[in-house]
Amino acid sequence: MSSLAFLVTELQSLASESRRKHPEIREAAEKSLAILRSSPEQATASLASDSAQSDDLLRPVFMGCATKNAKVVAISLGSLQRLIALKAVPQSVVPLIVSTMNDAMSQGVDIQLRILQTLVSLITNFPSIHEELLGEALLLCFKLQDSRIAVVSSTAAATLRQLVMFIFEKMVNEDRQESNGTLELSEATLPDGSTKALGPCAKDAFSVFEDLCLLANSERPNFLKLDYLHKTFALELIESVLTNYHELFRKATCGAFDVAATPSLSTDSEISLRQTCLSFSFELETEAEVFLMLLIRMISEDSDTSNLDHSGSRPIWTRVLAMEIMRGVCSDAELVRNIWDRYDAQQPGSKVFSSMIVALKRLVTEKPALLGVSAQMMGVGISHTGDSAAPPGSNYGLDVGGVAGMVATAASATVSGVVGIIGSGVGLSVQNSAMKLQCIDQLDKADSPPIPEAYIYLLAVQCIVSLCEGFASFTGPLYTSIMVQRPRAAGEPVIRAPAALDLSTLPQDDHATEHLIIVRSMVENGWPALLAALSFIISTNLSDELFIDVLSSYQALTNVAGMLALSTPRDALFNSLSKFAIPSRVVSSLESYIEPPTPRTSTSFTDNLGLTAPIQAPGLSDRNLACLKVLVSSALFLAGSLGESWYGILEALQNADYVLNVKASQASTNRRMSTPMTPSRSVSAMSSAEQGKVARHPLLMDIDSESVLAAVQRLFDASKNLEDSAFQDFVTALCKLSSEMVGMQSDGSTLTESEDSLSPVPISPHRRRVSGIHLPRTLRQGDFGVERLGSVAMLNFHRLIYRAPEVAWNTTTNHLLWVMGLSSAPQSIRVQAARVLDEILTVVPRNLSSTGDLQAKVQRRVLDVLSKQIVPASSDVPATSTNIELRRMGLETLHQILQASGHTFIVGWGSIFEMLGSICKPAALSRSQSVDSISTLSLQETPRLKPLPLGYVSDRGYTALVKIAFQSLKLVCDSVSVLSPEDLRLCIKTLGQFGRQADTNIALTAAESLLWSVSDSIQAKRKDAEMEPEYSALWMCLLLEVLGLCTDTRHDVRVGAIQTLFRAMQLYGATLTLDTWNDCIWKITFPLLDTISIETRRSAFEPGALLNSGLAAQSPEHAWDESKSLALQSIGSIISDFLVVKIMHLESFSKAWSVFVTHVHDTVSLDRRNLSPPALLCLGKVVKALSGADASLQAKVSEAWECVWMACSDIGSMVLQGERSQLSPSTNTTQHHRAFTQESLVALVDVIRSTRSISLTQTKKEWPLQRLNRLMEILKGMSPYFCVLTYPDSTDYRPDVDGLSPVQVVVLDAIADINLTGSGIPSLILRDLSEFSTLPFLAAFHVPVLSPASPATPIAASSQKQVTYIALSKKVMPLIVELYMRFKDELEIYEDGTLEAIFSAYSIPIKLKYECPAPSKFGKDPPLWKTATTSFLRIVTDSVRRMATFDDRISNTRIEGIWRQIIEVFRGGILADCTAIESFSLEDQEAEENFDLSLISSLEIDLVPHLGDARVPDHLIAQFAKILHKGSQLYESRMDPSRPDSPSTDTANVSDDSRDSHDFEKVDLDVGTTAPGVLVSRERFSFWCFDLLFLICSNVTSDQESSRKRVAALCLPTLLDRCKTTMVSYVADEALRGNMPFPRAREDELLYVLRKVLDLRLWSGTLWAALSESPSKFSDSQPAVDANLSPSALIADVVKRSPVAHIFYFYSVLCEIASIPRKTPSTWVIMNSSAPETNQERRGNVLRHHIGALEEGGDVMEIDARTLARKALQILGKEMGTI
Repeated sequence: MSSLAFLVTELQSLASESRRKHPEIREAAEKSLAILRSSPEQATASLASDSAQSDDLLRPVFMGCATKNAKVVAISLGSLQRLIALKAVPQSVVPLIVSTMNDAMSQGVDIQLRILQTLVSLITNFPSIHEELLGEALLLCFKLQDSRIAVVSSTAAATLRQLVMFIFEKMVNEDRQESNGTLELSEATLPDGSTKALGPCAKDAFSVFEDLCLLANSERPNFLKLDYLHKTFALELIESVLTNYHELFRKATCGAFDVAATPSLSTDSEISLRQTCLSFSFELETEAEVFLMLLIRMISEDSDTSNLDHSGSRPIWTRVLAMEIMRGVCSDAELVRNIWDRYDAQQPGSKVFSSMIVALKRLVTEKPALLGVSAQMMGVGISHTGDSAAPPGSNYGLDVGGVAGMVATAASATVSGVVGIIGSGVGLSVQNSAMKLQCIDQLDKADSPPIPEAYIYLLAVQCIVSLCEGFASFTGPLYTSIMVQRPRAAGEPVIRAPAALDLSTLPQDDHATEHLIIVRSMVENGWPALLAALSFIISTNLSDELFIDVLSSYQALTNVAGMLALSTPRDALFNSLSKFAIPSRVVSSLESYIEPPTPRTSTSFTDNLGLTAPIQAPGLSDRNLACLKVLVSSALFLAGSLGESWYGILEALQNADYVLNVKASQASTNRRMSTPMTPSRSVSAMSSAEQGKVARHPLLMDIDSESVLAAVQRLFDASKNLEDSAFQDFVTALCKLSSEMVGMQSDGSTLTESEDSLSPVPISPHRRRVSGIHLPRTLRQGDFGVERLGSVAMLNFHRLIYRAPEVAWNTTTNHLLWVMGLSSAPQSIRVQAARVLDEILTVVPRNLSSTGDLQAKVQRRVLDVLSKQIVPASSDVPATSTNIELRRMGLETLHQILQASGHTFIVGWGSIFEMLGSICKPAALSRSQSVDSISTLSLQETPRLKPLPLGYVSDRGYTALVKIAFQSLKLVCDSVSVLSPEDLRLCIKTLGQFGRQADTNIALTAAESLLWSVSDSIQAKRKDAEMEPEYSALWMCLLLEVLGLCTDTRHDVRVGAIQTLFRAMQLYGATLTLDTWNDCIWKITFPLLDTISIETRRSAFEPGALLNSGLAAQSPEHAWDESKSLALQSIGSIISDFLVVKIMHLESFSKAWSVFVTHVHDTVSLDRRNLSPPALLCLGKVVKALSGADASLQAKVSEAWECVWMACSDIGSMVLQGERSQLSPSTNTTQHHRAFTQESLVALVDVIRSTRSISLTQTKKEWPLQRLNRLMEILKGMSPYFCVLTYPDSTDYRPDVDGLSPVQVVVLDAIADINLTGSGIPSLILRDLSEFSTLPFLAAFHVPVLSPASPATPIAASSQKQVTYIALSKKVMPLIVELYMRFKDELEIYEDGTLEAIFSAYSIPIKLKYECPAPSKFGKDPPLWKTATTSFLRIVTDSVRRMATFDDRISNTRIEGIWRQIIEVFRGGILADCTAIESFSLEDQEAEENFDLSLISSLEIDLVPHLGDARVPDHLIAQFAKILHKGSQLYESRMDPSRPDSPSTDTANVSDDSRDSHDFEKVDLDVGTTAPGVLVSRERFSFWCFDLLFLICSNVTSDQESSRKRVAALCLPTLLDRCKTTMVSYVADEALRGNMPFPRAREDELLYVLRKVLDLRLWSGTLWAALSESPSKFSDSQPAVDANLSPSALIADVVKRSPVAHIFYFYSVLCEIASIPRKTPSTWVIMNSSAPETNQERRGNVLRHHIGALEEGGDVMEIDARTLARKALQILGKEMGTI
């Protein structure tokens, strides 16, 4: 609602209230309302402009004020107030308003209060009120202020203050207008009678102030019409004016000020003194000094002292009043500084400030019993009984007793007194010690108010606090602006930890500088008293609020001293703070604290007093922690200027860390369980509810252990903000502290490090600590200084890198190394120092830039320090577990450095290799290493860098060191490209050392991987032509080092080294010079073979050395064999790859080749047989490489292959010798391991083939026959060794049934490679192949496996494996046919017995037939005898024809031999044992017989025509007939041997000369048998043999008639004997059997013979020739018939010449058969009625005629034996002409 609306409301209320008693007022009010309602804006404007309507509007107001009705008057005044607020009152009406309010002033309280409100509104809204009108208005207020009504009086007083301030404010505004020159001035008379032109407002202010001063002095005022004013109120008004407008008074000084500045010094007006001291000390210098000294004297007076003045004893309230004034003085920092500058700084001068501080100090310490002692400052869990337990020289009985500056009264307090103080409720707090209204505000009271006894001490504390805060509030901002926020040059960093102010460098004429000098002087002179006061106060029983104020003062004063470079007071303050932060009793008690066995459940009175042992672990209270927090904060603030003072601070922080971290954590559990000691309740103690409502000061927040420790950590973190010099001081102090602590825990003497070395310097162990805290010598886990030194170094690693080493590097590293090397120090501390040092050394290289010369320097520093940790300083250093652990940590650090920064290192590699090499133990020499060993020599070329360590505590420690060091070495090898040649040499030697260590994995990696990488790097650098010689020599050094590892006693290491050695040569051989290659051959390759061969031959001939395969695989000998095998393989690859391009160009090639071949030969002949294959393979590979030689090297090639052949021939002799030894029954079992393996023989054959290939390529012709004979001799000599005598489950065994074994394959391939065009070569090959084909039948054997239990006892054959040669035979037999067909026209194969050898080879499987071994295990190959039969028939068919073409060129002896072998083959095929066929199926039996038919057919077609050749002996033909005779037998003979007519069971054994004279004789029928006989298995084949026998004796074929007649003449006796035997045995058996039937076969045989006899037609004279003495001679022609013979002889001679002469031969037996009375055997036959057959057709029918089978085209008829016999007799009769 607007003021106009309020005015309308007021007028309405006025009209309503006055309508009865004052109608005129109502009318006037209504009229005013009407005006306002008609036009409110115009009406208010009319009022302000003093128009005609103004009277109408103001009339009801003045009329209402004139009434005596209080309510109406109040309404009227309210309306008037609204009008004034609207400024709707004309200036002319203001006097009337003042007069009206004066008249209404006698009304009630409400009216008076309305008047005061209206006056304030009137004067503030009408600034033009001046002079008398203003005086009248003020007079109204003064009158009301004198009212007895309190509310009116106080309201009037407040109104007066407001109006007086408004008057002076108008004066200030007027001064601003005066500067514009628009102000009208008027003359004013000053108190001294002079005049001065003043403005209206200034004149009003002057008049008012002058009257106030006069009234204060009880004089009559000039301006105010006031008779009396209370002095206190007048002085308050003056004070308010001076306080708010003191600058105005200094600007316009007048006489009135002098009046106000010289009040009376009566006791009731002493309050006036503070006005001059506060604001006008400059103007009233002397007066201020007097007043201040008076105040100080008043403060210094003790109330108990009789210090009387003229009026008697001064009351207590005057001293309190003086202290309140002093509090105000101390609160004005500028005033205090001015006091010092005007008085203390002058010479001479009164020491106002100094006296004031001393007075305050004395005041606070005059009654210690009243203030009490703070139990919290002593810590918690501390016993307060007696001082006897305290160390000498320390007042631990009372914790505050040792405070610097403690007054005697406080220091002399007894223990009982202290206990009483602690237990009482005394203390100091604002709540209990302060007054609700200070005395200075109660001077108007008649009596002094009750003053608390501690109030004056509270004021003293507040004064001291104000002084300290005043120093800090002035110095701090200036320090920040000068040192931190000052302008910086380009590139200059921000200063975060500035140094102290150097006032001499500041402008001396600057106001700020002057005041800084003042403050410095004040602190420098006043710090002892201030420190004494603060140290006493803080130890008293203060409330939290006061404690925080005092602690803040501590902090402020410490900071000021530090900022102003006052080191002595600063250090004293720090030490004091340290003592309060970490009470020494806490540290000492904590060392000896023992946790109670059980938590206490009750406490006694004495326990509560703290007179017994503490029931909780000693520790720090909240106030201790707050002090510690301030200590840390101040140290953090002054970090840049502390210098050597860091030592004391760090010592305190160390103890704090110990208390908070170490022991406190151990006792935390007990603290939670036990009942804590109840400390004395502070006077400011509040309930938990009250505490929750009051927010704690920041200093009392976050004072738990974790937060304080975090603050401590921030202090150390701030070290990165320090300047270099300050940081150096900080690190030095930290190292010094650490040295002392480590020394105390070592051997009882405190040690420090000298500046130049690591040697400890002893100092007194009982000296007083800088901090005043005694440190017990209890061993602690770890060292605070070492730990913090590490964290600081981590934060400031940039200093360690980019600053001079003197700043921090030398100090830090030397100290840590000293601690590590201090053998008497605890292990935990030494390990801690090592850990810290290693962290530093790891971080520095990682953050090092790679530009400039600094990189090398820093890297060198890092490695030098690390080397001191890893490498023992001397041989006297014991190998303890701690020393090993330190070295291990150093090696891990080196690994981390190399891992992160190894690629950046440009120096220090020598140190790195020295460190790594210092770990290695010397390796024991292998058995083969001798003084002249090349490996030993290689190791002796370069001495080791550092003596090897003396020893280790255990192999475990040694192993750990080696493993860690080796990881670093691996990283070095990853960066090997950055190494110089000398560094590479060191790297190679170091790798060699690691290659000889006990850890196989490490040694293997060094030998196989790392040395290879180094080799690769060296070869990469050899590309530079200038550096090539140096790096070539370096590479040879590497090879020699690897060579030393090639003879290591461990197999894996040897293998790795050998692989590395030859891989390097393989990869870079093409780039090596001839000189380098010469060194590689003579210094590397051959020495390696020599050394390994010594080991491999050491046990090569030990009996039974390798009989047990399981043990052999694990034995050292086996491992050495594998190593040599690998070496041979590698050497073969190297030589073969570079033979032509490099090695053959060496001058020493011939010698080198001979040595190489000799090595191979010796390996085969002297080493175990498992080394033969790799040796021969190596040789073969190298020989093949000879093929790439050009024409210029052909002479060397020829020499080379001749050398190889000689070696192969020698090895072949060993093969042959092995064959003989194996076949010898006296072979010793120790020779089993000498047997050549199949792999060895394969390799040997391969070498021979390669040698032949090189020879053929070079000479273009085949080897001579003599050498080929030697070759075939070697190849044939291998036949017993196709599978070697070896161990069970040997991998050397190869099944050779379905496929050829490897040796068989290569032997055949070698034979196939031979050029057969030379003379004698085909025969040589065919003979040897024929021998190979017989191996399955003659040389197959079981592999003898010797029993492990008894080597001389072979295992049973059932469990043995077998070598069969079956596949070889299957391969060779057709191959022989092929070769024969190729060379069948060569006479030599017939003449030299080759063909005989072939037929002899084929005869064996043909004879064995079903007894041959199975042709396959898994396939369906034809049987060997069938293959042999087929192959034989192919050769024999052609060979008999070829022999005929050669005529006499083939000797008779060779012809006889060939035919003998041919007949022998047929004998084997015809008479072979076929009983096995009985188990076959009928189909298979028939198939088998049909296959055998081919043999009979070949005889008939191919052999019989040529068998009658004149050069074939008669006995061979006769033997052939006997073979057929034997083959035609249907029964196996079971008759009595005495039977004369029984044919021999083996006609083949009948002598060729035992042919009897066969005359016609009578058959003896007395002999017979009824035995059935045993039928042969193949009945048909027997008939086929019978058929062939009839055929060769008949005349059915007319070709080669002469030859056939000779064969018939020689074979006919056998045929006749065969037929006669059948018929005679039947007749004899029939007589015995009677009606007993004959077996079918007997009947079939009889009928077959009778029929064939009937059909047989001989050549004329055949029988005659057969019965003659020389059948061959008379076979073709016989002599004429001798007519002189007797008739019977003549008839016989003629009959023998007949074609049916054989019937005459059987006449007797035919008669017997024809005359048998019983039924004879019969059968049905088909009689062919077609035309007569030709000889060829007849022969075919005969061979294929089956008895009992129907013949096509003929009649079927039954015939029997009797009939056939009779027919034969009929033919005989016809021949004789009798029929």
